[in-house]
Amino acid sequence: MTEDFAALERREWSTPDVARNYAADFARASDMAVPLLVATSGAGPGRRVLDMCCGQGNVTEGLVATGAEVTALDFSPAMLEMARQRAPAARFVEADAMDTGLPGASFDAITIGFGMPHLPDPPAAMAEAARLLKPGAPFVYSVWAGDVPDSALAIVFGAIGRHGDPSIALPPGPGATDYADPDRAFPALEAAGFEQPRLERVESCWQADRSDAPFDLFLHGTARGGALLRPQPPDRAEAIRQAVAEAVRAAHGTGPHWTIPIPSVVISATRA
Repeated sequence: MTEDFAALERREWSTPDVARNYAADFARASDMAVPLLVATSGAGPGRRVLDMCCGQGNVTEGLVATGAEVTALDFSPAMLEMARQRAPAARFVEADAMDTGLPGASFDAITIGFGMPHLPDPPAAMAEAARLLKPGAPFVYSVWAGDVPDSALAIVFGAIGRHGDPSIALPPGPGATDYADPDRAFPALEAAGFEQPRLERVESCWQADRSDAPFDLFLHGTARGGALLRPQPPDRAEAIRQAVAEAVRAAHGTGPHWTIPIPSVVISATRA
């Protein structure tokens, strides 16, 4: 693996098919965290809000609906194109969340919807958020929970670990659920200049008509999952698919319809 984590993330999320598949299918779960993200941000008329790592614009759309003045930022042109269509009233900026180039102390709230694991240095993004916020303003982000052994996340990555080609690996970077852990997240927030960190849980899930559905959702609509699944030899890929289907049936019933959990958390803190 010669590509570093930042380059992998930028390449994957700038691929139009990955961005579109995430927005069309995978985001059915991430959409479930949007109401809590927006409410916790305190967005509303007269407030300037920055949606960092805005992706396809689901959080941006929710923020705009409150009457707030919204700036949405992402490094992916493919994501920004979808976000502009979804929330045309927002202002859009193509930039790096760890070094935005925006003026300091200029926002009343900042949100990040599921972007934290895609940043090479999440504490750097926290520090940038602290720089951009006015004192007393909230910073709110969502991230997938990592403590659920029968979640879609655990099932898919567990199957990859057992049946995938061991030569196919991700470059070093933050874990997908690292900053869902308050023991890691809260000290990082405090070091960046925040206080009173809080965590709330969202029982997000997918409704599926196939027990192997999580395999395809990760294959076609995610960066790190796709980067691990797409290069697999056909026999390895099929073994992973079957292992996912068996695990879903074992944990969530024999069907023909499944509710597959992929829970998330919303973590917030106040700029000191």
